[in-house]
Amino acid sequence: MTDVDTTRLASWLATHVENFRGPFTLEKFPGGQSNPTYRIAAASGDYVLRRKPFGPLLPSAHAVDREHRLIAALAPTGFPVARPFALCTDDRVIGATFYVMSHVAGRTYWDGSLPGLAPAERRATYDAMIDTLAALHAVDPDTVGLGDYGRPGNYFERQVARWTKQYRASETDRIDSVERLIDWLPRTLPRQDRTAIVHGDYRIDNLIYAPDGPRVVAVLDWELSTLGDPLADVSYLLMNWVTEPEGRSGLLGLDLPALGIPTLEQAVARYCAATGRDGLPDLDWYFAYNLFRLTGIVQGIKKRVADGTASSAQAAETAARVVPLADAAWSFAQKAGA
Repeated sequence: MTDVDTTRLASWLATHVENFRGPFTLEKFPGGQSNPTYRIAAASGDYVLRRKPFGPLLPSAHAVDREHRLIAALAPTGFPVARPFALCTDDRVIGATFYVMSHVAGRTYWDGSLPGLAPAERRATYDAMIDTLAALHAVDPDTVGLGDYGRPGNYFERQVARWTKQYRASETDRIDSVERLIDWLPRTLPRQDRTAIVHGDYRIDNLIYAPDGPRVVAVLDWELSTLGDPLADVSYLLMNWVTEPEGRSGLLGLDLPALGIPTLEQAVARYCAATGRDGLPDLDWYFAYNLFRLTGIVQGIKKRVADGTASSAQAAETAARVVPLADAAWSFAQKAGA
């Protein structure tokens, strides 16, 4: 059983998804704290459905319509994304906006240390992740019809303001480290010298690798994508080397050379070589920003737990991470001179 009306969905699929044939079953994937995601196993093949959560939502959050637009623009370029089939903005169908895309077969890694792989395989897996991010940042937004996908101006100025607003909209307790960040971040914004398509949540468990090798065949979860400073994606990815990622296994404290995983310096060098950069600036400000943004996201989950609309069984546990995330963000702010 799922929380989706499959009778109305069946009618919509038959009308809007090319070559769709039933019958079908619908199974919700585990996780999906932001946008609930389902596997559709039909006579015509397997598909994936992503929808907004039911109930009241924060403004601009859970933008599955933007996800659909983004992957529809990238798919013809050969960049690895699932094939988008159709978007539904009529809440009368299943109760929320959703879209349907192809189901991409492959491997997903939830543990950044990649247990079970040989050292050479681990290195190739990380290299492919970094190269794919560099390829995303090389896409010309105007050429693919995404020139208006983000607002002009300083990306971090917009994002700090956005996540401050989102945090305030879901605030449940006063947290001193958040208050300090809200004061400090907008006063210390870095200069932006490049604009690219920014994924917004680029990490190894949002990638699908080919079943037979270290090749990225799909990048998932584009909810936070926009046009902005590519350093946002890079620094978010590199946080895996310097802090324990939210709800995941990171690389901090591991013997990376013995595992075959690139060091932080090697990861930076590979990205810079692929994008023509001489190097990256000091990243402590960017780490503070990314952790502040995660604080806002997790605070939103905490509010949905309180409201009874959180979709993941792990949502309450995740919500308990708000203060540790905020404190970690302030720690990096202090390293950056706060």
